[in-house]
Amino acid sequence: MIRKFGIIGYPLGHSFSAKYFSGKFAQEGIEAEYKLYPLENITDVTPLLQDQDFVGLNVTLPYKTTIIPYLDALDATAQAIGAVNVIAREDGRWIGYNTDCIGFEDSLCDVLDNAIMRRALILGTGGASKAVAYVLQKHGIDYQFVSRRVGQELHYDALTIEKIREIKLIVNCTPLGMYPDVNSCPPIPYAGLTSEHLLYDLVYNPEQTLFLRKGAAMGTRTRNGLMMLYKQADAAWQLWNKIK
Repeated sequence: MIRKFGIIGYPLGHSFSAKYFSGKFAQEGIEAEYKLYPLENITDVTPLLQDQDFVGLNVTLPYKTTIIPYLDALDATAQAIGAVNVIAREDGRWIGYNTDCIGFEDSLCDVLDNAIMRRALILGTGGASKAVAYVLQKHGIDYQFVSRRVGQELHYDALTIEKIREIKLIVNCTPLGMYPDVNSCPPIPYAGLTSEHLLYDLVYNPEQTLFLRKGAAMGTRTRNGLMMLYKQADAAWQLWNKIK
């Protein structure tokens, strides 16, 4: 039996997961397949979950929270975060995990305890932003969500140059700038950025988004989501294979 893996989300034209895992299978002589499953509706996941050959699935936007009702249980970290990016079949039950938090923390470990990085802005309120918030809270970093919606989050219209200057870590958790929409970026006042800032974009395709290019033009340090992608993927593989 060939073990089956894949990723669900919509759209998936930006995803590197199939290339990454297929390369891993070929390199290590693993008899398995990994495919993209672009689902227009989360209800379409049911046939995949019922397929007994499936071992695990990655979950990407926009389904990191809406997948939860389809699962049998969540591990403690996924429960605390409230979002899932990996699911694994264990003893006939589908269990939800979050390895985004592992990927984000590992890819930013050199600055998370930096004295000037005590405040952060999280752009977006989707599933990935929940993992980012979990890591920032773990490291004692105060954060605010920024959203286009009117509500408890900070609205983009409230971001001033002065506020941007005060908050040194800005993490983009929106799909703005992601292929093929490469000419878009979060509407923040980039004029407030300095060399003390760090812009982190969870988007990895393209590697240099407009968000990061605008920051670099101000002398700001930038980082994309490619290392996070690889780190969370390795963590997913360990879960699927019960590697401690």
